Amino acid sequence: MPRLPSTLLSAALLAVPALAWAQGGPPDGSTPQEQAVIAKDPPFRAQTLKVVGAQQGRAAPLFNGRDLTGWDSWLGYADARDTYGQPTAGPIGLNHDTIGVFRVEQTDGRPAIHVSGKIWGGLLTKRSYGNYHLHLQFKWGEHAWFPMPRNNGVLYHSHGQYGAFFGTWMSALEFEVVPGSVGMLLAVGDSKGTHSFQTVDWRVGAKVEVGRDPTIPYPFRRYMPGGPLLPIQMPAFNVDANRNAEKPLGEWNTLDIYSLGDRSIHVVNGVPVMAASGLTTTDAKGLKRPLVRGRIQLQSEGAETWFRAITITPITRLPRIVATGEAK
Repeated sequence: MPRLPSTLLSAALLAVPALAWAQGGPPDGSTPQEQAVIAKDPPFRAQTLKVVGAQQGRAAPLFNGRDLTGWDSWLGYADARDTYGQPTAGPIGLNHDTIGVFRVEQTDGRPAIHVSGKIWGGLLTKRSYGNYHLHLQFKWGEHAWFPMPRNNGVLYHSHGQYGAFFGTWMSALEFEVVPGSVGMLLAVGDSKGTHSFQTVDWRVGAKVEVGRDPTIPYPFRRYMPGGPLLPIQMPAFNVDANRNAEKPLGEWNTLDIYSLGDRSIHVVNGVPVMAASGLTTTDAKGLKRPLVRGRIQLQSEGAETWFRAITITPITRLPRIVATGEAK
């Protein structure tokens, strides 16, 4: 199978098998229309950011350390290449994980959820949540199963049909977990049963303050406090993290998602890397409405990953992101 360009870094949209290109792959900025969308973006200015005023509360565990009670699994196609190709059979489906794509194991002396990555899909909380602080840790495993960058993610405010996005993931907002871009935000839509990026219903939206960074893939946008507040929508389908705050491969990273109403904040190892507002989805009648709650999905998308220490705490206010000066 041909190898994708090494600069492609976005889950479900960029880090995909080469078959996706035959089905109409994601935008790359090569057309005048794609360039026009980002023409007025200001240059990205690196800042030192910190998160302050995080609300304290009583955390409830989402992972009991023994088994996957409280979670459902949904698996896509037996051959992950079918996700963006022409599948001859349907997804594996709900709670039919017979090969242990998601399982509980001990690692580094503690229990964790092991995600093999061999088959693409999601481990979803049975309950929906809103107005919370989600806390968890992840580290990469040894194996990556496809010729693309290591890739995973935490999808929050998940809603709608199982496998709506290419038979594999529920519609949601994604806290991207990919080397160099942990905390990137993108919207996961509904492919309406098709296998082409050109026909996806991008039903989930958000707005982010951005700056233009030409060193990253199209749409060249990073989260930049003080920048113009712009929508995440095709063709500008994602916003990258403000900076790379990930630890070296094999070390544990701490992730925090703060969500209140239609706003959210992404924090990586204590560093705020994303803030979004105006979170929306489109209902069955085609009406746009605020997206304020949903289920939480841990992805399986081609790379072995471990998750642990997963807790959720109710909140009534968001922390603040403060710029303390120019980043060095």
